[in-house]
Order: sequence, then structure tokens, then C-alpha cells
Amino acid sequence: MEAMFKVLFHSFFILLLLVNSVLTQSRVRPLSSGVERKALFDLRGSLGIRAKDWPRKLNPCTNWTGVECTNGRVTGINLSGLRRTRVGRLSPSFSIDSLVRCTQLVSFKSSGFALPGRIPNWLGQNLSALQVLDLTSSSVFGPIPPSIGSLNQLNRLVLSDNSLTGIIPDSLRQLSSLSVLNLSQNMLTGSIPSSFSSLANLTTLDFSSNFLSGPIPMNFGSLSRLQSLNLSNNSLASSIPVQLGNLSQLLDLDLGFNSFSGSYPIQLENLSKLRILSVRNNNLGGNLPSNFTINLQNITLLDVSSNNLTGNLPDLSSTPSGATLNFSNNQFYGILNSSLSNGNSVDLSNNYLQGLNTSAANRTLTSRNCFLRIQNQRSLNDCRTFYLLRNIPFDDDSNSNPTTPFPPQFPRKSNNRLKYVMAGVFGGLGIFIIIVIILFLVFKPCNKKSVSQRSANVEPVQEEGTEKSQTISVNLMVDSFSYDQLLQATSGFSDTNLMKHGHSGDIFSGKLEDGVSVVIKRVDMRNLRKDCYMKELELYGKGEHTRLVPLLGHCLGHETEKLLVYKYMPNGDLSNSLFRATSLEDSDLQSLDWITRLKIAIGAAEGLVYLHHECNPPVVHRDIQASSILLDDKYDVRLGSLSEVCVQGVEENQNKITRLLRISSNSEPTPSGSSPPPICAYDVYCFGKVLLELVTGKIGINNSEWIDQTLSFINNYDKELVSKIVDQSLFMDDDLMEEAWAVAIVAKSCLNPKPSKRPQMAHILKALENPFRVVREEDFSSGRLRNNSSRRSWSAALFGSWRQSFSGSTHSQSQKSREGVSGQSGQKRENSQGSGANDKRLSSEIFPEPPVDGNDVERQDESR
Repeated sequence: MEAMFKVLFHSFFILLLLVNSVLTQSRVRPLSSGVERKALFDLRGSLGIRAKDWPRKLNPCTNWTGVECTNGRVTGINLSGLRRTRVGRLSPSFSIDSLVRCTQLVSFKSSGFALPGRIPNWLGQNLSALQVLDLTSSSVFGPIPPSIGSLNQLNRLVLSDNSLTGIIPDSLRQLSSLSVLNLSQNMLTGSIPSSFSSLANLTTLDFSSNFLSGPIPMNFGSLSRLQSLNLSNNSLASSIPVQLGNLSQLLDLDLGFNSFSGSYPIQLENLSKLRILSVRNNNLGGNLPSNFTINLQNITLLDVSSNNLTGNLPDLSSTPSGATLNFSNNQFYGILNSSLSNGNSVDLSNNYLQGLNTSAANRTLTSRNCFLRIQNQRSLNDCRTFYLLRNIPFDDDSNSNPTTPFPPQFPRKSNNRLKYVMAGVFGGLGIFIIIVIILFLVFKPCNKKSVSQRSANVEPVQEEGTEKSQTISVNLMVDSFSYDQLLQATSGFSDTNLMKHGHSGDIFSGKLEDGVSVVIKRVDMRNLRKDCYMKELELYGKGEHTRLVPLLGHCLGHETEKLLVYKYMPNGDLSNSLFRATSLEDSDLQSLDWITRLKIAIGAAEGLVYLHHECNPPVVHRDIQASSILLDDKYDVRLGSLSEVCVQGVEENQNKITRLLRISSNSEPTPSGSSPPPICAYDVYCFGKVLLELVTGKIGINNSEWIDQTLSFINNYDKELVSKIVDQSLFMDDDLMEEAWAVAIVAKSCLNPKPSKRPQMAHILKALENPFRVVREEDFSSGRLRNNSSRRSWSAALFGSWRQSFSGSTHSQSQKSREGVSGQSGQKRENSQGSGANDKRLSSEIFPEPPVDGNDVERQDESR
């Protein structure tokens, strides 16, 4: 019986093998369609596929790499890993027109196989059976054709790591079978279509590393099957929708490097399956829920760093072992209420946590906090001030300083006479050197020029705890207001009048008794440095300039508050004017045209030229960004945010000894948490980022990886490359595109990682006023683009007619490139130190040509 059972089993097994063999042969039988055979051979020729991969004499269904067939018909083509012939490599293109004859094609993949060109419209109209379309890293550019939405069988659409531009077509909402949608690492603009909530089968949605703006559609919470959502590295704003808490199947959520504001949604606690949660580098504020991590039992990466979060740190004891937790660069305070020794990697740096931190493990980063007796902490005064302002108890341990660790304990030794002798000798020598330095500083004549008193209405300002009063010079035209006047103008400094929280004081809108609209900065003397407002007054005391925001008056009589009154700028600042709503009812954003953008760039450059070249000694702004470039009713620039200005080479609050021993001013900007460096080259770097924002339309550049990627498209030999990063909302004819190309080249020179290699602002202004000379040959009247010119000709074309004016005279008059582009300064520019370079050097050294390959520039920490 047992033998019979074995025979029957073996017979049944053999029968299964025969059936499987027959079925396999039916699937891989030779190609039966002559039309498809010809289509494959045409594709072989148009793409230049090697004969080794697609041999002419063998059956494509069985012997061609990457070709799949079912029942003698072509159902799949995978170009990944294939190599072209020598001829094919010389002229690669998106030449796949022959695929239109493969009507049963289910899958087309070309990941890593270069197909430079646009996606053809017919692809979405003729391949109705297509279920997988993967063009990852295929060098595709141009817009996504709306016809893709007609592929109603499509299950996977992956177009990542290309140079796609334009908006995301709303027609993709018709792809009801779609489970994977990946459009990451492109140059897509516009907002995320809210209609995508109809894609009920989506499991993966990745729009990261684009230029998308606007909010996340609230109805995205209805994507119940979504497991991975990545919207990082865009310009998305508004608050994070609480509806995302309904995505119960979500495993990965990455919203980092955007502009989200508001508080962290408590509803995200419902996402119990999360493995990755990142909201880093946004503008989130408020407290995190106390039970923030209780439901995150599967978390491996939790990153809320670089926001404005505050309050006590949540209980971290419930997080699974081995997770990476990043709470750095926020304003968390209080004492740790949970152990951190469960094998997690935790980054708590750059907060205001206090205590002895006895529970911190070796894998915990604690620098720049208020922990006692631990190295690399904030100053004791900084910690006390932070806690005092919030009326929170701070344990300073009376005798300890957060920056000072416990003194080391050494074993006692006898017979230390030699050690004492040596200590005495070197100690005496050190005291002698200190005395010599002090005498040198005391008797050294002071070279600073005092500015005369210009206003009889301003009383000397006496700083608390000092015997010496400081006289502030203010222009005679500045009015002195009473505190009650400004209180009435701002409705009691109400929240409705609050415009923003500036780093030197709160900014309020107001209206004076005569109906004049003003902007009032309220400096709280209890919270900030006592001289933070004096820098502005001293700058205005040097004289008026059309490129500085007009100072209308002040109120300095109040003991704890100092008020500065500025002229109201109708168009706000560049960060909120580059794109603005057309009306209250219409949510569409209107973009500033290129002519206005170039006008803004020239106006900001004129302001910096005044500070760097006309002020003596040169003055550094130290806070150049889109929010500090204010715009009047005609979009003329007025530089604001002047509380950080300082004389070049003089650090803030720096005494004479530290000034004497200060490191060279050519050092790079310091990491986050330190003051910006007092060198004009730092302003030039920041201005380069502003120029990049004007060209790309992406505001708030703070990601070095994005900057590197964008700079790789700026090549002074190839205009076509820059068209891939130019803001797609702009209408650009050939001349305007040349100007954008020129501005991009200037921006790249400003972003040189070496301060000494960055151009001076005077030269930058000349380049912006005459952009065609940057990209055309020396005889630019011919209008020929210099695509094949030598590297030397770039500098010659830029400086050929300017060299004499910058080396032979001390003043230069601004030249206007077109009517209405530049504001009227009507002032002469003094050729002083500028960004620290010597004006007598060759112009090619002062304004070096940017590298052809943007990848050879090592980008420094963008936290500066």
C-alpha cells in the first residue's frame, strides 16, 4: 500500500512538471507578431542598443535582455543596465516612438538609462495596457504630459530624479489603479492638486525635492491605504493638516525642509505604525504633547529638529530601543524626565535643557544647553535670561557655570618642588605679557571717528550699571514721539497689529494721528542686548540713503522699551511679494515678472554698495535675506533688518583684547548659534542666495544640498542648462533668459565657499546693471552668445570697460541698464575696502569665473 502511494505521488509530481513546462513554453514562445518584431528592431536602432544585449538573429522573447513576452506578444521592456553602442552614446535621445505598435505592453522601465528629451504625448494615448512606467534617472526634462492620466491600468508611475518642470497635471487623478506615485527630485512647481485624494489605492506618494508651494490638501487624510508620504525639500507652507492623523497605515512620513508653521498636530499620535517621522527644518512652534512618543512603538527615526518648538521635552522612555531621536535646534527647556540609556541615539543639542543630566547616555548629544558641569554649554547669563523671561525656575547651582565642568581630581603627590618652580616661572612670564598688552591697549590712541550730535531732541542713553553715557546721532529730520502716541497708533500693541516677531524686536503696523501709516519696532530692553537698537540709530546718523528703509522717528524715553518708527512699505518684503494672491477670493498666486525681479536685485545691490563702499569704515549688514529686502509701492528696494549691522572687522560686544587676538576675518561664517561674521564677504554670500531665489522662485534657501544641485545647472558656457532652474511661472523670451542666465552666473560667483574669492558688491552691481556683458562676447553689440569662448573671455567681457573706473578713480556713477529697472540713487560710490579684496588686483581675480562643474565646490554649513 505504501509503495502504491509513492508511485501515485511521483506520477502526480511528474504530471505537474509537464503541465508547468507546457505553460512556460506558451508564455515564452517566439514572437508571433511581425509588427511588434519590427517595432523592437526599430527601438534597437533608435536607442543604439548593443548587439550583445539585443542580438539580431535570435528570438527577442527568449534571448533579448530586458524583453518579456506572454503568448508571443511583447508585454515588458526594461532598459535598465543596457549599454549603447558608440554611435548611440554620441546622440542619446528619447526615441521610443516604435513602442506605439506594442499594444499589449504592460511594463516599460528605463531606470538609469539616459533618455534625454520630453515624454511624448502619445505615450498616454496609445499604450492603454501599461501598468508600470518607470523613468527613474533617465535625464527626462520638460512637463509631464496630461495624457498620462489616460493610462487607466497604470499601477506604478515613477518619474523621479529627472529635470521635469511645470505643474503636476490634475489629470493624474484619473489613475484609479495607481498604488505608487513618485515624482521626486525634479523641478516641479505649483501646488499639490487636492483632487489626488481620489487615488484610493495609493500606498506610496513621493513629491520630495521639488519646488512645490502652498498647503498640503486637507483631504489627503482620506488616502486610507497610504504607507509612505514624502513631501520634504519643497516650499510647502501653512499648517500640517490634522487629517493626516487618519492615515492609520502610514509607515513613513517626511515633511522636512519646508515652511510649515503652527503647532505640531496632536492627531499624529494616532499613527501607531510609523517607522520614520520627520518634520525637521520648518517653522513649527508650541509644545509637543507630553505623551508624544507613547504610541510610536515602531519608530526608528524621529526628527523634529530645527523648528521653534518649546516646552518640556516629552517622555522618551517608551520609545523602542535603537531608535534615532533628534530634538536639536529648538527651545526645549526644563529637566529631563526620562532615562536616555535604552540604546537610542538622541540629539538634544542647541536647546535650553537644564539639570545635571545624570541620565544621559554616551549616545546622547547635549551641547549648547544649560546642563551644569558639562562642557560646551550655553553661557550662564544666556540660560538665566531665557528662564527669567518665561518665569520658570532655573537651577544655576549657585557656584557652577553651565560652561564649566567639574574640576578634574588628581592624586596627591609628594616632592612637587620642581613643578611649583616651573609654575612660578611661567606664571610670572604670563603676568608680564598680560601687563604689556594692557599697557599697549590703554595708551594706544583711538582711531574711531565720533559722529557729531545731529539732534538736540535726543538725550544721551545711559546703560544700566555703567557710568559712561552713550550719545546717539540721529538725523535732524527724525521726529521724537511719546510712548502714548505710539501706543495709540498700534491699538496698544495689539495682536491684530503684530506683523512678525523680529530677532531684534516685535514689528507692529500702526497709523499716526495724521493718518500716516508706519511700521514700529518694539525693542524690549529686558530681553535683548541694550545696544541692539543703537546700531541702527548710529547708521542713520551717518546720513540718509534711498536704499535704507526711511526712519521717521523714535521713542527712547521709556525705561524698558525702545521704539523705532519706520516708513510703511506697501509691498512688504521680498519673501511675501515674490508670489502673492491675486485677490482675497482667488487662491491663485501671481508671480513677479523678471523685469521687476532684476530691478529688486539691482536695488538691493545698491544698498549693499552704500554700506560696503560709501560708508567709512565699511559697514556689514549681516542679515541679508528675502525678509530684509523691503519694497515700496513701486517695488523700489529699501533694506531693513539693520539691528545686526557692524563695522567690518569689529565683532559685536568685542573688547579690545579679543579684538586684538581675533582670528582672521577671512574665516568662514560661524555655525548656528554664533553671530554672523563681521566681513563684507558674508553679505556677498547671502546676497548670492537672494539672487538664486529671484532666478528660481524658491524663497528661503537653507539647504546646502539643494544649493549644490541648483548650482550644477549654472554653467557659463551653456544657457540651456539654466532654463531648467528658472522659475517656470515666468514668461521668458531669449533676451530675458540671457539676463536670468547672467544673474545666475553672478549668484554662483557670490556663493564661492572661499570668502576671498567672492566679488565685491561694486562689481556685482555693475554686472547686474549690464547683464549681457556677463554672457556675451566682448563685442556684445553683435549679440552673439559666447558658448565656445575661452574661460578668459568671460572675465574680459565682464570687466573690459569697467577696469579703468574701478582702478583709476575713487568714485563711480551707477549706470542703468534699462529705463525703470533700477532706483535712482544719485550718489557717488566710494571705492573702499568692500568685501576685503584689493581693488588693484586683476578683475578676473576679484570676480572669479565660476567653475564649469558645480560639483567641485564644497558647500559649507548653511546654518550661517
